[in-house]
Amino acid sequence: MRSQPAIAVDGLVHHYGTRKIHDGLSFSVEPGRILGLLGKNGVGKTTLIKILMGFLTPDAGRCRVLGEPSHALSAEAKRRIGLVFEGHLAYDFMSIEEIERFTSKWYPKWRRDVFYDLVDRLHLPVTHRIRNMSEGQRSQVVLGLVMAQDPDLLILDDYTMGLDAGYRRLFLDYLVHYAREGEKTVFVTSHVVQDMERLVDDVILIRRGARVLQTSLDAFMSSFRRYDLPPGAAKGELPSPDGALHRMEMEADGRLEVFAFKEQAEVEAELRKLGIDASGIAPREMTLEDAFVGYTGKY
Repeated sequence: MRSQPAIAVDGLVHHYGTRKIHDGLSFSVEPGRILGLLGKNGVGKTTLIKILMGFLTPDAGRCRVLGEPSHALSAEAKRRIGLVFEGHLAYDFMSIEEIERFTSKWYPKWRRDVFYDLVDRLHLPVTHRIRNMSEGQRSQVVLGLVMAQDPDLLILDDYTMGLDAGYRRLFLDYLVHYAREGEKTVFVTSHVVQDMERLVDDVILIRRGARVLQTSLDAFMSSFRRYDLPPGAAKGELPSPDGALHRMEMEADGRLEVFAFKEQAEVEAELRKLGIDASGIAPREMTLEDAFVGYTGKY
């Protein structure tokens, strides 16, 4: 029998006052997958996580987490979810050892070894007070506390939280090993898009006012393409692309960047229809960050 999704969102609608944040949002996250939620600021990523955790109730639609309605999660379901949300510790007057002992009481699967495996890398005494730590050090304590819960579903709302490049990479490696070894599900957002390329299996891309795209990372990177045209290819004002082309951007040096879910021959034909000289077109490799900017736009 097929297992139920770890997260299932169907027709989700939510407003802040008169402003519509989500309008019919639908997606699912299968157990054991690492999924990255990508979108620019203001498209509702943090709002969605607040709904998933039951902090907000959607105006319409359904949202289920671990098989339960998100706005009515049982205590048992909540114990199975590890959440990093805005990265703050409420009890910063405690020391490292005090916060570990306090938090462990709430989680029956608590992994003390996991907490100290991460936090010992700070090279601080266990009596060190959290309020006397840097932002990055506090973030490492937060991540240690969440990982030690041994959750079945890990929800990370921008886990970077002041981490330097070295520790961020260490945590990503740790997270991938944790997820793969224990068949855990991870739902993550981050402003550091290049991290996602090393981490996720699947992506959800949200653009304001557009249909949500959910796909595997491999499928997105193999089907979404970037092409360059030399300066002068487009004369006058840049036309709006039609359905065959996703986006066109004029670079500062006059080059034209074109993004499309199309092979080169199809792109050339569409450009000519728009009055653009496609004779100098050339495909360009791109990172996930390049693709994200090409898909969502620079501004």
